[in-house]
Amino acid sequence: MDKQRRRFLKSSLVTSLLGLAAGAGLFIPRWVWAAWPSTAFQSKTLFGALEPLFGSGSVNLTPADEDITLTVTDLAENGAVVPVTVSSRLPDVESITLLVDKNPNSLVAQFKLAKNTQAYIKTNIKMAETSKVYAVVKSGDKLYSTNKKVKVTLGGCGN
Repeated sequence: MDKQRRRFLKSSLVTSLLGLAAGAGLFIPRWVWAAWPSTAFQSKTLFGALEPLFGSGSVNLTPADEDITLTVTDLAENGAVVPVTVSSRLPDVESITLLVDKNPNSLVAQFKLAKNTQAYIKTNIKMAETSKVYAVVKSGDKLYSTNKKVKVTLGGCGN
């Protein structure tokens, strides 16, 4: 009976201290969770976004149209919601990065995948105007890419 009471009191004390620390702002989500690549997201160019993510000087994209499948519509009626699917047959895929050439900020998203995970993502992206969508897959120490041009009719210039 005393052991259960002690365990309950210890758990209550720890929970209260964590609650006080969170309430005092000691746990800021940016510090608790993952590092935010703000430099990459603020970049205006394709390679300017890739260098902070993968290291400067090592951004050489190898075309891999056969090993990466980028599924995106040819004509997007609404640039605010463009569905994109990327899958890859490359071994040991570490990340899949989506970029849009003519967006105000080129980097759209980066998905880091755990080991032995199927290289498959499906998401919606936002496009400012007609441009190319790039899928960059990191496998081993190399970067592979494929792209497809998407024409945006609403929400963009419609070029």
